[in-house]
Amino acid sequence: MLSVDVEKTLGEFSLAAKFQTAGGVTALFGPSGSGKTSIVNMIAGLVTPDRGRIALDDAVLFDSAARTNVPPHKRRIGYVFQEGRLFPHLTVAQNLDYGRWMHGLPADAAERERIIALLDIAHLLPRRPGKLSGGERQRVAFGRALLMQPRLLLLDEPTAGMNPTETAEMMEIIRALKQRGLTILLIEHKLELVMQLSDRVVVMDHGARIAEGAPRAVASDPAVIEAYLGHREVGRTRAAAS
Repeated sequence: MLSVDVEKTLGEFSLAAKFQTAGGVTALFGPSGSGKTSIVNMIAGLVTPDRGRIALDDAVLFDSAARTNVPPHKRRIGYVFQEGRLFPHLTVAQNLDYGRWMHGLPADAAERERIIALLDIAHLLPRRPGKLSGGERQRVAFGRALLMQPRLLLLDEPTAGMNPTETAEMMEIIRALKQRGLTILLIEHKLELVMQLSDRVVVMDHGARIAEGAPRAVASDPAVIEAYLGHREVGRTRAAAS
């Protein structure tokens, strides 16, 4: 179980989030700028909350009162960034092994083969990231995160910039990981993907949690509808004016 109760001020932006996950896929949903990525960065240990507590299973990762702050590389959390962030000078095979090596984990050839097969990237192993499509880079980033044997997988808009075929393939991969029992926290601003992939949804708007629950219940919440449609209208207005 992941338990999050944090506060953070970033310039003029104030963020407060409190929620729990109990396995499966939990989606952090909301418009751009609502605080989703900041929350995930705090869970990963890349940003330090001003106040609060973060716990994963029986381990406390951050506790401002107890002055506990576990370094990112000791949290056993896999993070797949929106842009993949592969090392351009390494081959796909070397990128895959980096996460395991960084965390001091022994090689597991059987698990490596299973993950490569799941992601369908065996033919990519000798290539470098510059020779990959956006969807291919993202699958390699998934593999790197999975090979570090994470207790939690963080996904920051994993289908961003993908075409419909790549998006469908990525959704199938996420469903397969869910079936393997991996706990996943998914950042997403596309309501249709949240409805299809998540078991639970936490809705953020202007740095605050405005709703939490099952996807269908959250999608019918008037506050969520107002926030979602309101931001879409703002986007259309800005586009028309530009």
